[in-house]
Amino acid sequence: MTALLPLMILLSSLIPSLLTFFLREESVRLRNGFSLGGAVIKLGLIGILLTEVARGAIYETRLELAPGLYLLLRVDELSLLFITLSAFLWLLTTIYAIAYFGRSPNLTRFFGFFSLCVAATTGIALSGTLITFFVFYELLTLSTWPLVVHKGDAKSLRAGRKYLAYTMPGAAFLLIAIIWLESTTGPIEFAVAAPLRDLDDWSLRAIFALFIAGIGVKAALFPLHGWLPAAMAAPAPVSALLHAVAVVKAGAFGIVRIIYDVFGIALVQELGVGVPLAVLASFTILYGSAMALQQTDIKKRLAFSTVSQVSYIILGTALAGPFATIGGLVHLVHQGLMKITLFFCAGIFAERGHIHRIDELDGIGPRMPWTSLCFSIGAMGMIGIPPIAGFISKWYLGIGGLQSGHPWVIGVLAGSSLLNAAYFLPLLYRMWFKTASAQMQEEAPREYPLGLIAPPVITAFAALAVGLFAGSALSPLGWATLIVERAYSP
Repeated sequence: MTALLPLMILLSSLIPSLLTFFLREESVRLRNGFSLGGAVIKLGLIGILLTEVARGAIYETRLELAPGLYLLLRVDELSLLFITLSAFLWLLTTIYAIAYFGRSPNLTRFFGFFSLCVAATTGIALSGTLITFFVFYELLTLSTWPLVVHKGDAKSLRAGRKYLAYTMPGAAFLLIAIIWLESTTGPIEFAVAAPLRDLDDWSLRAIFALFIAGIGVKAALFPLHGWLPAAMAAPAPVSALLHAVAVVKAGAFGIVRIIYDVFGIALVQELGVGVPLAVLASFTILYGSAMALQQTDIKKRLAFSTVSQVSYIILGTALAGPFATIGGLVHLVHQGLMKITLFFCAGIFAERGHIHRIDELDGIGPRMPWTSLCFSIGAMGMIGIPPIAGFISKWYLGIGGLQSGHPWVIGVLAGSSLLNAAYFLPLLYRMWFKTASAQMQEEAPREYPLGLIAPPVITAFAALAVGLFAGSALSPLGWATLIVERAYSP
């Protein structure tokens, strides 16, 4: 039974997806039941695993595809960190999406691909080999494209073409890297040290660069980030999924796996590839923040903020020091909570207040207090104001930079925080301290239904709680610390 738990976690997303595709459009209750039921089952399975994995247990399911070729699903500390985040946010995003779309058309198609996207993300998290990772990584591309183009208008279709234009070459780079590496080493399992020293240093550096180029597309590393702002043509639930649960997190998670479970910390340092990656991540952090400052559309400002914020994860991992790695890993969770809150709120502003641009936020705070409060918590967390989650991430990254002998990281974090404040604080000022125009005052946007408002309230206060109770052993910080302690133990 325990050997089947990883497969059961995957099937909890995959089965609802497949069943949904066979439903008629009017089968609303059944469709919603499949999506919500799968999310609840997945959370229950994860709850069973948390205590055992914390004690050191590892669960594996091997599915043989052909002699010598198999899919390996593996639950360890790192995969459970990512799966717990995705399962929790999948449930909330599903509730939000049901309320957001109401009786809109083509929802059977939407929720079918929505659950398939989460199944692909789950497969990425559970992957125990490079081949398994590649299979689910490409399934993620195929399942998210229909979500990006869901509206079917010209803008959405252009965004979908741009998404494929970036991700398809990325897939090619990733596949070349895997074939080149495994043609020498044989199949690589993440838990088993591979004989990489059979390759010379320059070949290993080239393979590492191919991995980063292939996975860096989804992680939105500069200059591979262009698809992400364009994808904001998608509906708000899709934006929330892309930024907090699925695509960009899958990219960042993949880079963590490549550094720690394929190459290893010692070899990354020996090859000298960690610092250049950290520098690229630092540039992406500052570039994304600078570009966010120039946007007048709320969702596009949030999109460039994601370009910046996800690179915190990569920066911490690339520095290859204990505190930096903790900061990067915990930010995988913290950024997800804060960013999904912001996108939930942006969707409510758009749907209930017809607010899309920053200059339309004037005076919205007293008129939409719950949405505005949640947006404010998410924004202040992104800036790094204590005790919200973002402060914890930046604190550990700063200490990690000093610990790793790279004090310039402090400058990157300080510059990024100042830019974060520059592009978020004016929004909060407009919400709470400016007066709405006479035309806007005549409108009375209502925060309803509960399914639309409850998810951002939960995620906003979760972002606050994980900062306040960061010292708990089962907090994201406690779990990230556990991962790093075992990774750096002799």
